[in-house]
Amino acid sequence: MLTILTHLLEVLIGFSAGLAVGAGYVAFITILGIVPRLIQLSKTEMFLPIYTACILVGSLFGTYLSFTSVVWNNSVFFIAVWGLLQGIFNGMLAAALAEVLNVFPILYKRIGIEKYLLWLLMAIVFGKIAGSLFQWLYFVKH
Repeated sequence: MLTILTHLLEVLIGFSAGLAVGAGYVAFITILGIVPRLIQLSKTEMFLPIYTACILVGSLFGTYLSFTSVVWNNSVFFIAVWGLLQGIFNGMLAAALAEVLNVFPILYKRIGIEKYLLWLLMAIVFGKIAGSLFQWLYFVKH
């Protein structure tokens, strides 16, 4: 009985940790705004359901590959395309992160408001929350 409870506790802790890490990663990607910016630049808003499905299926497939010992024997062409797509994603992620991290310190130093840094960051956080709520409650059709 103690072994079963121990295993259930391990499952609960592992599942909770996975949810926390997954939520943090999704929040990180969302804050950087890579996907919405790509959709905006490419003017392909009509493919939004396809983008959503691709992100979901890709995440599930990546999770599957991480937890199994599946071996794929693919052609060099397929592996090159796969690597190219991963490189594009990682490059865009790094560029977006660098852009986000450099904007605020430069802005605060130029304006001379370093002592109000906490207040400005809280204003950004609450502004993002208010903007997201406004968008979802007002513009999204239910």
